[in-house]
Amino acid sequence: MLSPLSKGFFHLLAGSSGLKSLASRYGMRQADSFARRFIAGESIEEAIEAARALEAQHLLITLDFLGESVTSSTAANDATTAYLDTMRKIAAAGIGRNVSLKLTQLGLDIDRATCVDNLRRILDEATAREFFVRIDMENSPYTERTLEIFETLWEIGYRNAGVVIQSYLKRSEADVVRVNKLGARIRLVKGAYKEPATAAFQQKAEVDAQFVHLMKLLLVKGTYPAIATHDEAMIRATTEFAAANGIAKDKYEFQMLYGIRRDLQASLSAAGHPFRVYVPFGREWFPYFMRRLGERPANIGFVLRGIRAERR
Repeated sequence: MLSPLSKGFFHLLAGSSGLKSLASRYGMRQADSFARRFIAGESIEEAIEAARALEAQHLLITLDFLGESVTSSTAANDATTAYLDTMRKIAAAGIGRNVSLKLTQLGLDIDRATCVDNLRRILDEATAREFFVRIDMENSPYTERTLEIFETLWEIGYRNAGVVIQSYLKRSEADVVRVNKLGARIRLVKGAYKEPATAAFQQKAEVDAQFVHLMKLLLVKGTYPAIATHDEAMIRATTEFAAANGIAKDKYEFQMLYGIRRDLQASLSAAGHPFRVYVPFGREWFPYFMRRLGERPANIGFVLRGIRAERR
């Protein structure tokens, strides 16, 4: 297990402009590079190619143009424009029309109005082109603001969007009930950010128990929930609860990150479970990758165990 110092080290690496530049220059050049296993590439064209390969295996996809925490209106507008271009290219390619994004990428740290305006531009384009947009959840200081913006846009008619709930946050049961009442779609994850004990459960057993509790609530009262986990125990708990309660496989889906436990992705899909792969791409891949490794020790474990499992 990583120490807090080790986690901090990964976050320090993520913020290094020099390492980011070096990684961008060399990290994606080789088709078999470590980074490319988990990042589809730096361009939308590479992401579309990866998505087509996944769809050929009867897997669903959601594409995420990487980026977060922008601090200028220009950068937020650039990210929004890039998402509009991404959706047009996805539509032209004929692959699944499903994208994920972060609100800090659209200007949430600048002001609420900037973020809402940019999100509306994306949702308008998504509506015209029949896309579904998943709003990713960031660390706990953003939870309430993210849900408030989501609710605001939902209530004025944007129904082509869903949101993410993190099971390790102590507030999440109330948030699941809140979003379920809207009839909106939730992606349930454990949560990857380093959070204080006042906001989040700290022990794996507590996080797992909360995940299972919220999963059951979503399967019974939710609207086509996405159960996003690489944890086989959580997957088994989901399939067993669904079977015991007569919940059909097409009433929910599983999701995993690109490149992790591809053997498990294939087996769940083959068993008839709708399965979606989260496909990240873009020039901001290095900070994303370092944070995924550093935010929780389990991320590294899943990567290494996934590699070992597929080599057996």
